[in-house]
Amino acid sequence: MLEVMNILLPDADLQLFEQHFLPAHARNLFDDLKQNIPWVQNKIKFYGKESLVPRLESWHGDSGMSYTYSGIQMNAKPWTNELLEIKKSIEPLARTQFNSVLINYYRDGRDRVAWHSDDEKELGLNPVIASISFGAERKFKLRHKRYKENQLKHEIILPNGSLLIMSGATQHHWLHEIPRTAKPIGPRINLTFRVIRLQNKKQK
Repeated sequence: MLEVMNILLPDADLQLFEQHFLPAHARNLFDDLKQNIPWVQNKIKFYGKESLVPRLESWHGDSGMSYTYSGIQMNAKPWTNELLEIKKSIEPLARTQFNSVLINYYRDGRDRVAWHSDDEKELGLNPVIASISFGAERKFKLRHKRYKENQLKHEIILPNGSLLIMSGATQHHWLHEIPRTAKPIGPRINLTFRVIRLQNKKQK
């Protein structure tokens, strides 16, 4: 039976399965994803200045799905066998049938994702986000939106093969990030499974 850690934070519903995939299986999935996923490095505009996103990405899901964040619109590529295997394994734990996944490839400690919430309109009210990590451990930081930066925050280490489920009002009240680190660190692949609301499948 999988051991689950309920992370007790106000205004949040977080569950961590530190070893959803055994290490050898997780390493195999990492290698398969690294080789088979069509990675791209998108460009993002910030205060009118265009720059490269500090990681590689790929968006997959059911036919016709699209997703927009920070001005970047992504059209879903088909599910691969590896993605369907992972999806099938997490849906009973998340009690959700996911129709899409955003995959991030952090090549080393310089790659990161800045403070944000997964609260785009396509995700609807109180989205369930299932986050799978393969490869090097990285810090996952959380910060409450209503409090100053140092007053209410939390840090989780996400090991190889782990599953973090964020649900309830988490995205309404908390920001999260994967910070840059100067330490020598190996590559990491993270998959965030989610549900795109059908009425928002097509973006203009």
